[in-house]
Amino acid sequence: MNIGIIGTGCYVPSRIIENSDFTAHEFFNADGSRIPQTNTVIIEKFKSITGIGERRYAKDHQNTSDLAFFAAESAITNAKIDKEELDYIIFAHNFGDVSFGKSQADTVPTLATRVKHHLEIKNPKCVAYDILFGCPGWIEGVIQAKAFIKSGMAKKCLVIGAETLSRVVDRNDRDSMIYSDGAGAAIIADTDDGGSILAHNSATYANGEANYLFFGASYSKSSQKDTNYIKMYGRKIYEFALTKVPQAMKDCLDSTDISIQEVKKIFIHQANEKMDEAIVKRFYKLYALEMPADIMPMSIEKLGNSSVATIPTLLDLVKRGKLENQRIKTGDVIIFASVGAGMNVNAIVYRY
Repeated sequence: MNIGIIGTGCYVPSRIIENSDFTAHEFFNADGSRIPQTNTVIIEKFKSITGIGERRYAKDHQNTSDLAFFAAESAITNAKIDKEELDYIIFAHNFGDVSFGKSQADTVPTLATRVKHHLEIKNPKCVAYDILFGCPGWIEGVIQAKAFIKSGMAKKCLVIGAETLSRVVDRNDRDSMIYSDGAGAAIIADTDDGGSILAHNSATYANGEANYLFFGASYSKSSQKDTNYIKMYGRKIYEFALTKVPQAMKDCLDSTDISIQEVKKIFIHQANEKMDEAIVKRFYKLYALEMPADIMPMSIEKLGNSSVATIPTLLDLVKRGKLENQRIKTGDVIIFASVGAGMNVNAIVYRY
């Protein structure tokens, strides 16, 4: 049985937010003290570390489930299937629908149910549910879809990763510049013509690492809002990722009969350009090899970090030839890998 991706889709919001749009913000440290550097210096340093020059935000009337619907519709069309054939809709997100200007997350009904409603799927046997797994949520959704199909419980699953992080960021926290909005989706199915999931690996580290990403108050002490925002201990995440992700990738690859020389592309969560490069370099170092050129497609410079949406969006862009010098062809071995809140780590080895 070959269980693989038979269609992909993504939705990249049209609203572009450039780094220069943050020059009027007031940035504070976690203790509430003002960051002494000018915003120009802060932004230049941010760009040099993360690689992000701009990011995309959803339009004011759009929510996470709206972006997901557009990506899902595209994936269904790309797969050339009848939407009524879907057995599961698995929706990975972290914050639900947060309407523009509001601070409360809306998760009832589930976002997966909302997408099913928007798609006008009438089949009640199409089960729709959400998963919260941090940034690795879409990969984990694909792993769950494979399990459903392998067990005989399903034949076709829609797996979505979508987020509107622009609604949950603290404008007084320089880390807010990292985050963006977007959606990506894929159809997973038992297929003789498509690719195949060869191996997967997942782990949760919660003995001291659970709160590396968390919800916290604004860094501005003058803020009167009783609102929490996405926060992170960046250095701890960086050190954790460099230790755990390369080994998770290696363990996953070593569980197959595939050599590292056969790996053509690595689709890694678009979190931070320098961190991603360091992760992949360390992965190859575990095999006493140098990282090959063009092994790691990147979208973060233009799209920022849209959490669960980054990998399925990146995959769809590469499949459709929308990233320069990045192509995948039938038979290529690729690796998906992600790290995020939990702290969760996962990887998939896939033959395209």
